[in-house]
Amino acid sequence: MLRLILGLCAAVLFAGSVLAQSYPSKPIRLVVGYTPGGGNDLIARIVAARLQEKLGQPVVVDNKPGAQSIVAAELVAKAAPDGYTLLVAPSGPLTINPAVYAKLPYDPVRDFVPVSLLAEFPLLLAVGAEQPIKSVRELVEYGRAHPQLANYASSATPFQLAAELFNQRTGSKFQHIPYRGSGDAVQAVMAGQVLMTVADSGPMAGPIKAGKVRPLALTATKRNPAFPDVPTMAEAGIPDMDISLWTGIVTPAGTPPEIVALLQKAIAETIALPEVRTAFEAIAVEPRSTTSDEYRALIARDAARWKAVAATANIKVE
Repeated sequence: MLRLILGLCAAVLFAGSVLAQSYPSKPIRLVVGYTPGGGNDLIARIVAARLQEKLGQPVVVDNKPGAQSIVAAELVAKAAPDGYTLLVAPSGPLTINPAVYAKLPYDPVRDFVPVSLLAEFPLLLAVGAEQPIKSVRELVEYGRAHPQLANYASSATPFQLAAELFNQRTGSKFQHIPYRGSGDAVQAVMAGQVLMTVADSGPMAGPIKAGKVRPLALTATKRNPAFPDVPTMAEAGIPDMDISLWTGIVTPAGTPPEIVALLQKAIAETIALPEVRTAFEAIAVEPRSTTSDEYRALIARDAARWKAVAATANIKVE
């Protein structure tokens, strides 16, 4: 029996080694759990365009929005561990969903192998340019004076938690209005359908430059060069609102280590390209590649943090 088990293990290792030697030999699917136009989608498309040059095979972005990226995460978790189905994995499905959902159809630790980060980005709090609000203080006062209009657009749990943390820090009662994607949430604010939003910088950059959205503050420890006139939350008088989200790439558990290492190297080289860094700067995100272990440690750290935030905000989804 022992010889049989050892033989099977050897066969599996040999098969993984052979697979890694021929990888990649066909197109790679990059699954994004959000609608086109959002920050993660923009990042994925910037990276895919250059990553396919490094890998010698097409890298196809496949948007699978739904249920706070649960649909996409479950799809990749159940995919063959051969390096051909990858998940664009932001903070949400890996560290925030576990903090707010009582049950998930995937396990962020057990079902994935972290490959590398792609980028980090702060969040922006903004209102429509037509609103009479010019500062965070005025926003809080406006919300108190017009409770029937005090709402915010949010497309994912990370943004909802950030907005609820804003409510806690300011004593406000802005109500949550859900949208499918960050781009949709920003559009709703531009159209005056919702008073404000807390969203990632990607879909905000264009409307801000076009003068259609007015940013009031960002959730970073220092000002962003892309928005030099936008104060941090601390500068706006809101303490303990430092939030930096990130996105990366993970592959299904069981993917051969050789393939993970090859992908990590290709991503690092892609992120270092001047044209990629320039494209990231245009949407106000900071390029960052990591090793698999560094990414795993970041996931563990942030999972603990968001679990505490969600518990304090009493946010739980059954």
